[in-house]
Formats: sequence, structure tokens, C-alpha cells
Amino acid sequence: MSTKNPEIAIVPEADIPDRQTLEWHAGDMPYSQEFGDHFYCREDGRLECGHVFLAGNGLPGRWRRSGTFRIGELGFGTGLNFCETWRQWKAAAAERTNLHFVSFERFPMRAGDIGRALSHWPEIDTERQALCAAWPDAPTGHIDLDLASDVRLTVVCGPAFDTIPGFPAPFDAWYLDGFAPRRNPDMWSQELMRVVQEKTVEEGTFATYAAAGFVRRNLQNAGFAVERRPGFGSKREMLCGVKSTSGVAE
Repeated sequence: MSTKNPEIAIVPEADIPDRQTLEWHAGDMPYSQEFGDHFYCREDGRLECGHVFLAGNGLPGRWRRSGTFRIGELGFGTGLNFCETWRQWKAAAAERTNLHFVSFERFPMRAGDIGRALSHWPEIDTERQALCAAWPDAPTGHIDLDLASDVRLTVVCGPAFDTIPGFPAPFDAWYLDGFAPRRNPDMWSQELMRVVQEKTVEEGTFATYAAAGFVRRNLQNAGFAVERRPGFGSKREMLCGVKSTSGVAE
């Protein structure tokens, strides 16, 4: 699916089990042995979520309108991005608006692992407890959770390239949060970025912590106008952008 680059450490699909093997590093930080990567930044994953995914998509400002605001995410992981987004959603108190957060995750974690990872942040403890209480014992297929009268979470289990095209509605914003591009390049391929672009509303947006040159080019070639911004913490840059037929905005 992706253009092969000899400098990129590719994880062969045949070598990836049905569920990832987790290690737990300092501060209950989950680490995937298969991908050789942490699930979020070691400085502060919750603050990075706000800097990259929410601010990069112009949120919460864009929530102040009627209707359903739909966020798509590549890689649910521990649910950190969802919980922080839900926390900020409640703080923004958007009237006459519903949030539908849809994440595409090939290897869903167990509730106990999610709870352990998210216990690091007391700021999202309410959201963590609600998520873990509703999370199925054997997460597979389509997980649909109505967690509040105005908040719905859907986690679609399976390869993103196969599952995104069948989703029935387009997205207002995307969180592109797969494992690091050098560890999991298929998650950042031009083919997958094109699928994401096709499932984005006009003037819809994306944001990602990744800033690798091939990621930027794949997003541009897929039909996004891409902007570089300062990254979070020690990361020099991040990318964000808008669906466009005109090309690049740098």
C-alpha cells in the first residue's frame, strides 16, 4: 500500500499479532513491542493532544454551530485523544451541537490497559472512568457508545484502509495519530491519505504531530493544503491543513 523506502523501518503485516504486546514504561506509559513506539509523547500526551489535534483543527471554536460535528481519528490507542476532546467539549458547552468521535483502530486495547494508561491524568478522570465502564470486554467490529446525550464514540476495528471507505458519513476534522511514520509507514501512505481526503467535508481539516517530508507530500498529493506549525515540546514542527483542490498552503 505504501511506497517503500529503505530508510524506513517497516513492520510486516504478517509479523503483527491480533493484539499488540504492551510494555509499561515509567508513569504507566504503554509501549508497543511490535511497532517499537510509545502510544503518545513522553513529555505530556494530554497537552500534546490539545496543542496538535484540537488547536490544529481550530477547536473548540468550530464547535459553536448547530448540527453534528464529526471527528475522525486514525488510531484510537488508549483513548487519550477522545477523553481530552470530550473534556474540552464539555468545557466549551456548545449548544445545539452533538459530537460524534469516530476512531479507526486495528488493535483495540482492553479496558484495563486503557484505564491504566489514562490514570496518569487526573484532569480526564471522569472521562476515563466513563469510557472504561462502557468499553466491551472483547472489543471487535463496530463499537458504538453513547456516553452523553450529546457525545457518541464509535471505534471501528480493523485496517483503516479497509474500514474508512465504508463509513456512511464524512468528517469535519481528522486526528492523524498513527504510530510514528518511520515505524508504521502504511498508516501515512498517499493511498490512505486519499481515502481520508475523500471522507472529509469541503473545507474540512486535519492535524497531526508528524512532519516527515513524505507525510507532507502524501497529504498534498491526496488533496489537502498543508501548513507547517510549531510542534509540541521538543518536536520542531507539526502539520495541519484543509481539504482543497488547489494544492499547497505553506
